[in-house]
Amino acid sequence: MLRRLFFLAVGVFAFALPRAAADHATAKAVFQKLQSLAGDWEGKDADGMAVKTTFKVVISDTAVMETISPHGMEEMMTVYSVDRDGIALVHYCPTNNQPHMRVVPASADPKELSFDFLDAGNLPSPNAGHQHHLVLRFDDADHITETWTWRANGKDTPMVFHLSRKK
Repeated sequence: MLRRLFFLAVGVFAFALPRAAADHATAKAVFQKLQSLAGDWEGKDADGMAVKTTFKVVISDTAVMETISPHGMEEMMTVYSVDRDGIALVHYCPTNNQPHMRVVPASADPKELSFDFLDAGNLPSPNAGHQHHLVLRFDDADHITETWTWRANGKDTPMVFHLSRKK
């Protein structure tokens, strides 16, 4: 009986190992797509107000740092990195909390990434205002759309930024 369980466990592990490697390869391919955003971007929010952002590949190519400056708001920073089979982010907000979000990409070349909230550092309560969701859409090589969802007291407010690569 013990011998049978051992071989079953080895078989399950051997079957899962290629799948995990494939999932990690997908995440790495998607991360390369994020790295390709390196540079300066500018555009408008949903109200037509100016917004600027910069993507920079940092820490020996293991992270992508985005610094975004929406009109009338303080600068915010988001750091993206590969996390096993997905992409994780930490968002540094002027409200002094740090939401953590994650996405597991369905393909190596997605049209968009939909990051889901996991938790947040320095968040006094779940009702306190924080960024709760991000959809990053790749319109083409020189155009992206970011839709951030701000959550406060259980109410969600989208913030949409249409951005073009600065030439």
